[in-house]
Amino acid sequence: MSDLTTNYMGIPLKNPIIAGASKLTSNLETIKKMEESGAGAVVTASLFEEQVQLERFKMDDEREKTSYRHPEMITVFPELEHAGPKEHLYWVQKTKESLSIPVIGSLNAVHKETWIEYAKRLEETGIDALELNFYASPKQFDRDAVSIEEEQIAILKQIQTEVKIPLSVKLSSFYTNPLHFISRLDQEGVKGFVLFNQLFQPDIDINREKNVFLLHLSRRADNRLPLRYAGLLSGNIRADICSNTGILAGEDIVKMILAGATCVQVVSTLYKNGVEQIGKMLNDLKAWMERKGYGSLDAFRGKMSKQYSKDPWVYTRAQYVKLLMNPKDLLENDPAP
Repeated sequence: MSDLTTNYMGIPLKNPIIAGASKLTSNLETIKKMEESGAGAVVTASLFEEQVQLERFKMDDEREKTSYRHPEMITVFPELEHAGPKEHLYWVQKTKESLSIPVIGSLNAVHKETWIEYAKRLEETGIDALELNFYASPKQFDRDAVSIEEEQIAILKQIQTEVKIPLSVKLSSFYTNPLHFISRLDQEGVKGFVLFNQLFQPDIDINREKNVFLLHLSRRADNRLPLRYAGLLSGNIRADICSNTGILAGEDIVKMILAGATCVQVVSTLYKNGVEQIGKMLNDLKAWMERKGYGSLDAFRGKMSKQYSKDPWVYTRAQYVKLLMNPKDLLENDPAP
């Protein structure tokens, strides 16, 4: 019988499927269904500093709407103060208490002080690990890449002095050299890397000439980037690799583990196919392992990484020259979206 167990950031998982942070993991009932469907772990919906700030501003605005009226009206409402992240923290704690599988918190902050404060408070909920979402959305022409990376490393170091649970970092692919930055974070003791964060991209409705905001679900072709980096990183860093984006079916898990990933995170496929998709993906993974004669994930993890690949250029080639010389192979290997 195939053994699907793995170890992520020192945390034993019954299988390599982690339900990634999303609106789906902000609902305890849905999360319980994920557990019933076989998820190895779950990442709770992220705690966003900007969301807390926005809610606070809206509350203050509502309270100030009548302040211009008769002075006596200032006593109509009692003194109120926004609860900050307390509601989110309470919900994360209830989630941890309700599940038997590992629960990983997720944090998106802006200011260094908030990163540290929220990380400490999330740890107090009892979560098994914490995922830090590091990215930069460039809007300043005079800020270089080095300053952004140094700021993020400084935040990581400070959080490490304040919390004891394992830390993972979820990164975007928009670094000049992701391998170098990942290597630096790895040297600082990060226990896991989630590759990659799919950032919001704006769109325009040309008929209304208006900006629109659309939920973009990943496609299978999107998993080629995390596959490339899993293959490049495998055997070269101490931290675990968690592949994210475009993991829609069991065969996608197989690919990532062959490339060197420890586990995967899934979100889009749960939106498209329901949380029951987790069970189907596990069955497909088991069937492939039994067909190939693999008794455990370790038996084939990293087998197709750059370290063991017969083609030294497979993970580093950037141009299509070789593929264009063999267009038949190019078409035959093109996966369905």
